Amino acid sequence: MRGVPKGNRPVILTYHDIGLNHKSCFNTLFNYEDMQEITQHFAVVHVDAPGQQEGAPPFPSGYRYPTMDELAEMLPSVMTQLKVNSVIGIGVGAGAYILSRFALNNPTLVEGLVLINIDPCAEGWIDWAASKLSGWTSNLVDIVMAHHFSTDELTENQELIQTYRLHIAQDINQDNLALFCGSYQYRRDLEIERPVVGLNEDTVNTLTCPALLVVGDTAPAVEAVVECNSRLNPTKTTLLKMADCGGLPQVVQPGKLAEAFKYFVQGMGYMPSAGMTRLARSRTTSSSSITSMDSSRSRNNLNSLLEGSATGALDSQAGPQTMEVSC
Repeated sequence: MRGVPKGNRPVILTYHDIGLNHKSCFNTLFNYEDMQEITQHFAVVHVDAPGQQEGAPPFPSGYRYPTMDELAEMLPSVMTQLKVNSVIGIGVGAGAYILSRFALNNPTLVEGLVLINIDPCAEGWIDWAASKLSGWTSNLVDIVMAHHFSTDELTENQELIQTYRLHIAQDINQDNLALFCGSYQYRRDLEIERPVVGLNEDTVNTLTCPALLVVGDTAPAVEAVVECNSRLNPTKTTLLKMADCGGLPQVVQPGKLAEAFKYFVQGMGYMPSAGMTRLARSRTTSSSSITSMDSSRSRNNLNSLLEGSATGALDSQAGPQTMEVSC
């Protein structure tokens, strides 16, 4: 059943970052061989933020773009329309923030979250990004690129950088992108805090579902992700810091991320009999920084992800079990 929920299983729901849409953010990951093994067991819904899909027309003059909170509030209606009862969310950057807000507001609808480059804090990144661009003309494309990539990546990985620079500049409506960036810049703090066992577990504001936090070890978002990890329940949260990886782990290291995601959903009780992935069969040494996870088997498997670098680029086709949604 392509794009249709399978029994009582949750649906994988993705949300992209600024400057991207579901294709440029997730196609490399979902077209990867080992991820396609996973999507045989789950339907997939990709959500594009308003006006961020390729070829989107500009919004009319005076249009007020939704806040991050309002974008999160749109997701229950998307689920209702598609007859989806629950989701496992995969979000990057702004998308990770939106899915986190959605899970805080609707904990019964979210069974698990994979949060890549999540920043739970309210401070805007635009001034910080502009400060990284000394000697550059700080236009919107440069600022978004500095959000995604470290200074080293911007100078060293020319093929990847050129691909995404052209995509951000040419495929995304620049006026619409500016509105989405502004919404993300002025986001509220998630106001989550780590629960204290035996004291405030039932009253503290935090994610109640299992969460896998992912960041490349040279990504601009490292400090923000570590901060988010410090605010979440350590018994339900795993931090995966990917070696040899920068700001787009789902593009540069799709094999590692697919394997980590597989063990994550296995720890939630899904796909228990699935075979080892090609990466797992060939893995050699650990590259992960793990804090905690419900399943010891999943923790051990995650901790055994092999070290090394994969390559990825923008792919032209969506995965076979995919439904695309713009809201």
